[in-house]
Amino acid sequence: MFRNSILVIMAVVLLGVGSAMAGNCNNDNFFGTYTRVDAATDPIGDGTLLHQYIYNLTLSSDGSAIQYWTGLPDFQINSGTGSTFVGSWKCKNNGQLVVTLLASTYYPTDPSANQNVPLPDVSLQYNYRYTYLFKVNNPNTLTRIQARSRRYLASEDSTNPTAGILGTLSTTPVTYNRFVASDDDLTAP
Repeated sequence: MFRNSILVIMAVVLLGVGSAMAGNCNNDNFFGTYTRVDAATDPIGDGTLLHQYIYNLTLSSDGSAIQYWTGLPDFQINSGTGSTFVGSWKCKNNGQLVVTLLASTYYPTDPSANQNVPLPDVSLQYNYRYTYLFKVNNPNTLTRIQARSRRYLASEDSTNPTAGILGTLSTTPVTYNRFVASDDDLTAP
């Protein structure tokens, strides 16, 4: 009887440790900013320029979420630009994290096409609704395991989850790591 009790206690402890190591949106303190770095990109396409872009995803304790991509303002007059991704997050019963974000893209305008726009500018082209599913690896690492977008015309309501054109489901894992404040640069020689 004593041996059985010890085995049961050990099993419960090991299960608890395993669950804690696996991470859980409902239990872990994962609020904060996470980053992922894209592979270096040549935004011009001629090999003369390489830029390293970063995604910054901030999850707040009130359920709001913001994602910013550092490539947005790069060459916006020639290539267009986009808005910051703004939305919310929630925990699923299985411990995974769902993040839904709204964003927009803007394309360059041709000043000769409209007399009311005499200079080069950008104009709203599409609105998007992005839905991401994350596995919470631990409080410092999130892995996006599914992603899908829905594209809306500039005249459509991107808060309507059934309108627009549904994109394909991506199941390519993408890792985001917590961005942690450090005073290393201040204490360096």
